[in-house]
Amino acid sequence: MSDTAETQRDPMLGRRSLLRGAALGAAAPLLPAATASTSKSSASASASLRWLGTSGWRIDVDGRTVLFDPYLTRFRTGLFDGAFRADTELSTDPEVVREHIGAPELVLVSHSHWDHLADVPYIAKSTGARVVGTETTYHLLVAFGVDPGQISVVKGGEVLDFDGIIVEVAAGLHSRNKKYAYFAPGTLDTPPEAPPRTIAELPEGDTLAFQVTAGSGGLSAFLMGASDFSERAVQGLRPDLAMVAVPSSTATHHYVPRLLRALGGPGVVVPVHWDNFEKPLSEPPHRDPSMDLDGFLAQVHRESPASRIVVPDYRTVYGADLRPRLQTS
Repeated sequence: MSDTAETQRDPMLGRRSLLRGAALGAAAPLLPAATASTSKSSASASASLRWLGTSGWRIDVDGRTVLFDPYLTRFRTGLFDGAFRADTELSTDPEVVREHIGAPELVLVSHSHWDHLADVPYIAKSTGARVVGTETTYHLLVAFGVDPGQISVVKGGEVLDFDGIIVEVAAGLHSRNKKYAYFAPGTLDTPPEAPPRTIAELPEGDTLAFQVTAGSGGLSAFLMGASDFSERAVQGLRPDLAMVAVPSSTATHHYVPRLLRALGGPGVVVPVHWDNFEKPLSEPPHRDPSMDLDGFLAQVHRESPASRIVVPDYRTVYGADLRPRLQTS
């Protein structure tokens, strides 16, 4: 969840090949590209990626779809208006969700805050997709009526082979606001008595990161849902693409250099979770005013100058080389 929400909500505390692509920048310019390599591009020519806003992604490989943190309804909580309401009721817009998700086989969930989980119950029940997440995510989804047999609980360290789509799970950490706190902490060891009704009833429940690899020699993408991480957990993953959450504070010591060093200098770095996730996906991305996106991009360029930086756009479908394929209407 956005660190902005963490600050406003809390009343007391107020994954290596040389995959080098080009892309269209939305909201910030691209930094200089490194030398391109065609081997990985050829191996993953059928792969495409779409940013779903916030930390969400849709990855399509050979007609198979994986979703990560698909929050699409983007209802208003007052977060970006200066009048945040923790009692905002949860809602899902099925038409909006169906427009973006295709026919997913897997849904990976980093943690259980509303801007990561709120649309997952509908997606799971309407598509039959397998959901991979924490024990807290499991209990919440069961409360929402999702078949328990459809949910895989992970903790970090697992390497799961879904018929050629490899998912490596890394234990993660949730980002901290300027007061070193965050919204709705806590975990669940049993389903709540009733389905959660408000955003405050969705606790973080521990945080995960995932590396998705599309077959032998295929695209590897490291996916984060919050702007903190366990250095030991991600060491050696060596992703082609790193979707890195932008922090809103400096609470995490040397966040960017430590992360990029642990990941081995990813071929492409993609900043995520810097947008106003209460604006519809039909509009261009609006920046979260609490996020210093430009400063983040400068840090990435300084710490990993060989990495290509791609600032994503909602409407752009990217190839495995992170070059835009097309823009949707």
